[in-house]
Amino acid sequence: MDYIVVLYRTLVFYILITIIYRFMGKREVGQLGIVDLIVSILVAELAAMSIDNHEESIFLSILPIILLLVIQVIMSYVSLKSSKVRNLFDGNPSVIINRGKLKFKEMVKQRYNIEDLLTQLREKNIRTIEEVDFAILETSGKLSVFKKDSNLFGEYPLPVILDGKIDYDTLHQIDKSSTWLNRQIRNENLTIQDIFYAFYRDKKLFIIKREDIDK
Repeated sequence: MDYIVVLYRTLVFYILITIIYRFMGKREVGQLGIVDLIVSILVAELAAMSIDNHEESIFLSILPIILLLVIQVIMSYVSLKSSKVRNLFDGNPSVIINRGKLKFKEMVKQRYNIEDLLTQLREKNIRTIEEVDFAILETSGKLSVFKKDSNLFGEYPLPVILDGKIDYDTLHQIDKSSTWLNRQIRNENLTIQDIFYAFYRDKKLFIIKREDIDK
């Protein structure tokens, strides 16, 4: 009888967890944010405990799993609408190598050592740091690399405005002020709220308007 109960609970949680991950969205395991990762771990623990414990009702585990799903969906929605919340939980991408120069202060800030960097470069078949033009440590922990001999032209596009919010870290990095940015926007007869995405590359500001995205 115990075997039937275990099989039944396993089947129920398999279906339930599959549905939950469909709600959480299509993201690779390595790209999970902090909230997604916490929810994944807790769901797995609750499911394992319920399968192992035959005496307690299965609903004692299903209810907290549903609650975790609701929390995850709410946090995803809030993060989508608020850049402050998104940055608080997911952080920002960090430029580790900028125009071939290693940024040690940023590495220390991210607690990212040279062995980590070299390991991830080797995984991309890059032998030395000298081959790299730009390297960006993404919020998922993956390293995005642009080689010096890449076919990509110009500089790496640095986001200045994301969903109507100014990225002041980028402004500092490109040695520009908010006054300069506002002047560029006024020259286009736009406001910050009109802009969905703007990036700086080759000493120019490129703007994608919100109305173009809505279409």
